[in-house]
Amino acid sequence: MSVLRDLRRRGEAALIQGALAIFALLPVARASDLGGAIARAIGPWLPVSATARRNLEAAFPDLTPPAIAAIVRAMWENLGRTAAEYAHLGAFDCYAPGGRVDVIGAEVIDRLRDDGKPGIFFGIHQANWEILALAATQRGVPLDQVYRAANNPYVDSLFQGVRARALRGRHVKKGAAGARAMIKALKDGGHLAMLIDQKQNDGIAVPFFGRPAMTAPAIARLALKYDCPVVPARIERLGGARFRMTVLPPLAFVKSGDTEADIVAAMTAINALIEGWIRARPAEWLWLHRRWPS
Repeated sequence: MSVLRDLRRRGEAALIQGALAIFALLPVARASDLGGAIARAIGPWLPVSATARRNLEAAFPDLTPPAIAAIVRAMWENLGRTAAEYAHLGAFDCYAPGGRVDVIGAEVIDRLRDDGKPGIFFGIHQANWEILALAATQRGVPLDQVYRAANNPYVDSLFQGVRARALRGRHVKKGAAGARAMIKALKDGGHLAMLIDQKQNDGIAVPFFGRPAMTAPAIARLALKYDCPVVPARIERLGGARFRMTVLPPLAFVKSGDTEADIVAAMTAINALIEGWIRARPAEWLWLHRRWPS
């Protein structure tokens, strides 16, 4: 790594750390509002927003350019709010009466906690996706959280530190070592949390918004091999820094004897489910990722 590149990365991390320190001084609602306003004003002008617009045009061909522009602005607002809320992550109590999180289906988490089996929770990059791990760990379910490391290692270390202080469990980086850690966790009767909406170049082609999308098959492969429940958790922003998390019953995967076909069928069902979540609240999903081929 060149010295200039390292200095640039350190500078980026220092700016983010400074911003988090400022957000931490504000009440969570004020911090969320400020982060959302800043991102809404700046984000749509960034070059990466062209990816979001292309994705939206492909996913919703009937939308007009002004409607797409409105979704992009709202997407940036949600992203800015989420970033600011990291400064208060440890203070979110998902089960406090009248609190900021309304959890529907907490009994599903309890069953996974008490059934003596390994299990997998999954969500997507929608609303504030960290609520999933918060709600599970605050219910007594330590999680091995599978994540994609940030390109900037200093930024990655910063956010992993924030997560570690707020959540119980380990953070498992995607890759060969991460795959081994996931297998070990399930063999030991543990629980994984995965965000499964990003592209994986060496994944499998599965329909998503009517187009083939390279999809990571790990969640289906692990579930079928270790016979563990797979639980979807949908996060919705209810306004400001308030959320609803809906924990659905475990998905039922069919074992036909053809493992590869079963994996494709399972991932097709999962993609259809999360597509419905995104269609219902498109402004809360992270459209910046290059999910489909050009």
